[in-house]
This record gives sequence, C-alpha cells and structure tokens, in this order.
Amino acid sequence: MKPSVWSSYFIDLSPEDMVKAFSSKGWSYSELSDEHAAVLLKRGKPHIVGKQFREFAEEHGLSFMQGHLWLVCDITAPNRDEVIDILKDWLELFDAIGIKNAVLHPGGKYMINEGCHPDEILDVRVASLRRLLEYIKETDIYICLENLNSTAPGFDDLSRIIDAVGSPKLGICLDTGHANISGVDQVDFIKKGGPLIKALHIADNEGITDQHMMPFGRGNIQWDKIVPALKEINYSGLFNLEIPGENRCPLEIRMAKLDYIKHMICFMLEEFK
Repeated sequence: MKPSVWSSYFIDLSPEDMVKAFSSKGWSYSELSDEHAAVLLKRGKPHIVGKQFREFAEEHGLSFMQGHLWLVCDITAPNRDEVIDILKDWLELFDAIGIKNAVLHPGGKYMINEGCHPDEILDVRVASLRRLLEYIKETDIYICLENLNSTAPGFDDLSRIIDAVGSPKLGICLDTGHANISGVDQVDFIKKGGPLIKALHIADNEGITDQHMMPFGRGNIQWDKIVPALKEINYSGLFNLEIPGENRCPLEIRMAKLDYIKHMICFMLEEFK
C-alpha cells in the first residue's frame, strides 16, 4: 500500500501549488480531489489540460493513481443525460492525467427521495454506469463506486450494482468513515470485496457524523483490524487519507502535519500485521 493524502488537503492552493506542497515534503502519491479536478476542467480541453498537469506533477515526483469524479452528481437524477456528458469530460481529464481508479458516488438519492422502488433505482444506475463504462472501454480506468450512508452503505449494496452492470471495469472505493457511521463490519466488507476494492478513503470519526479525522484521534475505528484485512486481500493501491477535518488550519500547520501523517501511515502499515 502506498501512503497518500487527497489533494484538497491543500484546497486553498492551485493544482500546481498543491503538487509543489506535497513534493516539498517527499510525498509520491495523492488522490486528485473533485475540487482540484474542477479547477483544471475550467482551463480548457480535458485531454490537453490533463496532459499538461500530468507532466507538471511528474516533474515534481507526484503521481495521481486515484481521483474523485464530480462529487455532487447523481447518475439517477432527471438530468442524468447531462450528468453523464459532464462526467465524460472528467473521465477524459483523468485518463490524460494517468488516473487509474476514478471514484464515483453510486447515485440514487433523488429516486430514493421520490419513493422509487429499489429495482427501478438499480435499473437506472445500471444504465447510467454502462454508458460511462462504454466511454472508457479503450482506457485502463476503473470506476470505483464509493459506499455512502444514505444510498449504498454496505458491500452488498455495491455488489448488487456491480453484478447487475456486469463489467470488469467496475470496482469499489471503501470509505472507512462512511462505513463507521453506517455500522458496517469493515473487516467483513473488505474480505467480501477482495479484488473489487481498488481505492480507499481513509478517515476516522466517532460513529455519528462524518468528521473526516486522521486515525488515532477521537475516532473509534479499529485500524488494527482493518489494515490486516487489507493486507489479507493483497490490496496494493493507495492508502489514501481523505481528511477535510484536518485542513482547517494555517498552511504552515498543515505542512507540519504532513510529516506526522506520513509517519503514522508507515507505522500502521508496518505495525498491524
């Protein structure tokens, strides 16, 4: 597993200054956040902007194996045709940057709120995902569905979607914070998920709200069980912290925290067998 922090740890910096900040502290990996991706997309054609950003990041020794697609979109909403067209631009950007695992929320909130039957929601999810997967069929990108409390909290919820779609280019992003709030047995989730788990959002909380904290604070997630489970399934992607609860402080403090975060991740990966 490769130590990583999602890029909006430096949400107030430009994509290039974010790269420089991580690079100056010796980091090799980050997940490209929704916020920084949106900034890049405003600059021009996705394949051109993405290629330029990839070259800049590579010059500074930083790689983006993982990225978060449009955060607030719902692939089941009435405007889903427009949503899918927009997501195609995001996927084109990600491909140019070299992102292999594109994290996507599974959607469904609109239809759940409308009282639609679960089978109807599944059908719409499947249709939307197949359109996106068709678009990336010639790339090496995987779309990784993220577990969400309100729409797809557990492994079985995600696997039902994945099985219905029937594509090998669909995987899972385990969000430990979301799973903790939902009361999900995360070890069981990981063991069931196996090779389908291609991305991680590592964050801690107290089991009530999504506090997005670092491990070993006030949170109650049992990392000594989760890390060995990830090792058992031979997960080798980013051990990626998504921790907006930790970036509400001056830049100088965040820079100092990065040293601790790297030490903490290395401790976790070495200590928990």
